Amino acid sequence: MRGLTTTLKKIFFWNYARNTWQWDLLCVVCLIFIFLTPKSWFDSSELPRNTGHQSPVAQTLVLGPEVVVNEADKGQIEQRVKELTGRTQVEVVDVRKVVDGSGRTRSFEVDIR
Repeated sequence: MRGLTTTLKKIFFWNYARNTWQWDLLCVVCLIFIFLTPKSWFDSSELPRNTGHQSPVAQTLVLGPEVVVNEADKGQIEQRVKELTGRTQVEVVDVRKVVDGSGRTRSFEVDIR
């Protein structure tokens, strides 16, 4: 009985040195656990699953500088996007100017939803 208690204490508090067969066995058990454990064991069914788009931006369009007359006028940009895409429900979220190395406007990135 005393031998069993001593062994259990050694296992629980891990009193084995790194160069023993017990240490090697523990490493093998850890590797087996890491590589053979199914992912489903760690899936939490309590977490909500997002089915919709997480970002308020649904799509980013790239428009040429000839299409955007005034980048601050989101109403005009919305109207042009509606014409170009054929969609009636469009909301412009953000407009970013893309410039080249010389500072000339190359295009506009328009985030819509």
